[in-house]
Amino acid sequence: MTTQPDLLYSEEEDALRAAVRDLLADHCDPAAVLARIASDAPHDRSLWKTLAQRMGLAGLLVPESLGGQGATHREAAVVLEELGRSVAPVPYLTSAVVATETLLACGGEEAAGLLARLASGQTVAALAVGPAARPGSAHPVVRHEQGVLHGELTALADAAVADVLLVPARDGGLYAVDTDAVTLTPKVSLDLTRPLAAVTFDGAPGCRLTDDAGPVVQRALRTGAGLLASEQLGLADWCLTETVRYLKERRQFNRPVGGFQALKHRLAGLWLDIAGLRAAARNAADALATGSEDTDLAVAVAQAYAAPVAVRAAEEALQLHGGIGMTWEHPVHLYLKRAKSDSIAYGTAGAHRAAVAELADLRAP
Repeated sequence: MTTQPDLLYSEEEDALRAAVRDLLADHCDPAAVLARIASDAPHDRSLWKTLAQRMGLAGLLVPESLGGQGATHREAAVVLEELGRSVAPVPYLTSAVVATETLLACGGEEAAGLLARLASGQTVAALAVGPAARPGSAHPVVRHEQGVLHGELTALADAAVADVLLVPARDGGLYAVDTDAVTLTPKVSLDLTRPLAAVTFDGAPGCRLTDDAGPVVQRALRTGAGLLASEQLGLADWCLTETVRYLKERRQFNRPVGGFQALKHRLAGLWLDIAGLRAAARNAADALATGSEDTDLAVAVAQAYAAPVAVRAAEEALQLHGGIGMTWEHPVHLYLKRAKSDSIAYGTAGAHRAAVAELADLRAP
């Protein structure tokens, strides 16, 4: 019998949200993010150290026996909501979620040792799969010949800040490769808070983690897609909240702009869409946490719905902020760029709609 999903936040999750939000308010305000992306080091290593070591968030999904928190995907989803609200330039999704989930699926002493390092915040890892790869899809891999790796991957998110890459190879294995052994070439990224880099493997040595990378990578991509919806939820919620606040303050014709009925209708429609996104994102997080038999469907539904809503929320925020919204100094462009980039991460909405149709046996004729 299928268990009913729990879409409500627990007291512990609300407390976690409050703690993360307070920290980000102090260390990741919009001015700080804008200054960070204008520098040569877009990742905020100081903030990451605080999140990972002081609060222990890097190890939420890692068992307590390995130095982690032993929490579930529900708690990780709450953290991602708050990071989405701040467009925080930290590798939480790529390292603490996707890479961690990859290692959890591997098992073995090597993976356990690396998990302990990730949980402590001493090491950042990234799965060497392009950002557009979705669960169930094929993805480029490198060659493993005579004990070393050869090949090139053209765009990996957060590879520039990673210490270790988890690399699937053509022989079916998954290898841990130190980034010191590869060549990283920064690539122009629309989302400046989550930069991309090309990675060249030219005889790079790797530690073999598993002989069957396929299921491991698919599990990690499914988790990434499911929890990405929570990041998109936080982003959309910020856009709506800030736009409502601005329209209450901005005045035209001697009255608040937010008092015009046409704008009220637009914002009310957006609120309804975000409420639906919250339900879909929470359902995906709960399914991942409980190991529900409907997890694939829950993740596909969440991503089919999340990307269009997040993009629309950011576009509405940009337009309704008027002239100030078009300036570089206002942070709304960061949210639009993150929403657009997230809309193709771990599969497009169209690809996930096709997955929903297949899983529900509603394929097009």
